[in-house]
Amino acid sequence: MYKADSKIAEEFINHQEILDTMSYAETHKSNRALIESLIDKAARCKGLTHREAALLLECDQPDLIERIFRLAEEIKHKFYGNRIVMFAPLYLSNYCVNGCVYCPYHLKNKTIARKKLTQEEIRKEVIALQDMGHKRLALEAGEDPLHNPIEYILESIDTIYSIKHKNGAIRRVNVNIAATTVENYRRLKDAGIGTYILFQETYHKENYEALHPTGPKSKYAYHTEAMDRAMEAGIDDVGLGVLFGLNTYKYDFIGLLMHAEHLEATFGVGPHTISVPRICPADDISTNDFPNAVSDDIFCRIVAIIRIAVPYTGMIISTRESVATRSKVLHLGISQISGGSRTSVGGYATPEPKEENSAQFDISDTRTLDEVVNWLLDMGHIPSFCTACYRAGRTGDRFMSLVKSGQIANCCAPNALMTLKEYLEDYASADTRAKGEVLIQKELKHIPNPKIKEIAARNLKEIIEGKRDFRF
Repeated sequence: MYKADSKIAEEFINHQEILDTMSYAETHKSNRALIESLIDKAARCKGLTHREAALLLECDQPDLIERIFRLAEEIKHKFYGNRIVMFAPLYLSNYCVNGCVYCPYHLKNKTIARKKLTQEEIRKEVIALQDMGHKRLALEAGEDPLHNPIEYILESIDTIYSIKHKNGAIRRVNVNIAATTVENYRRLKDAGIGTYILFQETYHKENYEALHPTGPKSKYAYHTEAMDRAMEAGIDDVGLGVLFGLNTYKYDFIGLLMHAEHLEATFGVGPHTISVPRICPADDISTNDFPNAVSDDIFCRIVAIIRIAVPYTGMIISTRESVATRSKVLHLGISQISGGSRTSVGGYATPEPKEENSAQFDISDTRTLDEVVNWLLDMGHIPSFCTACYRAGRTGDRFMSLVKSGQIANCCAPNALMTLKEYLEDYASADTRAKGEVLIQKELKHIPNPKIKEIAARNLKEIIEGKRDFRF
């Protein structure tokens, strides 16, 4: 039985409801009047249900698909403007006890180089990341109670926050580690993490269990209910995601939106972010083993419809995707991207030798952070290194109310410009700095509140004089 506010995984991600939704979408995919009414509903920026969104995904009429794309771009701009938040992943360890068949970290893989960073190595990695210009990290680690206990993760977070190098500082650490207990989530909350991120991989229970044959992650319900435990522990910014290509994209698309609906129904606030990775090659993983791989055209539709279905939620895309694909989806709903990333354990301070491959997946976008920032500026985006909302306590429903009220333009826009100015002063190439200065002066004029505009302009001047870390 489907119950959005149930605490039981198989009730809030209900298999029969997903099948019924897929059938409904297939039946009505040519119903032009119905689809137009849903596009009109989405234009009111109140979101769509999983069933309504599934119908738009199934739509077979090219002109209506184009309308969906245009609407996604409009909604993205309304709530997030042209800001793109920058981050980098930092892999602490690839020791793992799970048997996930799509991940090279799986226990039986004997060809991957197993590594775990010491606290001194973490320090060197963080200094390297700071010297690139990063302010926000996403911590990653395999699941291994012996090598990667929660104490190791907490110590690593403390180490990262303690490092102040030149003008650099990591101001926010997001965490992507295995499902854990309420008590451990409380400890992560107390450590000052930003968003807790956990990918479901697939919502299809039978396929999930086949893809995770051994290890703690094989427990479907425990994994699927992890966000409930995190939010019960006080972490009100959580990030969802599936690995598109493991299962049929239609099924997982619906499951992903049902999970978002569940969090909204149960806790009064949906996910802070949704990530949209696709299966890609890795150490002993071939995409040929996964027949449900998603085409670029379908991928763009997925991004666009998630954007209009959950308009207030941030969307993340990684360096799994090519430059061309990232260019397409930035306009359709993406609000956060990684830049200059390494998916090896470490690798920022000293590049990893090819014969010691420890990477979780192959990177398609291999550009430096400065090259990514320059590219964003060319497209008229504001590369943002802002972490102000986390540090000011604007998380969960407080962040969502800021977005829904439209006041985000008076907060996030000036914060984005000030953190971009820091980057230009401290790290940018000459060409990137020149482009960034032009964009800052242009965008400063668009801040709605005159008082905030005045303060932002003053702060920008003080950044030139050497002051740092202004925020609204």
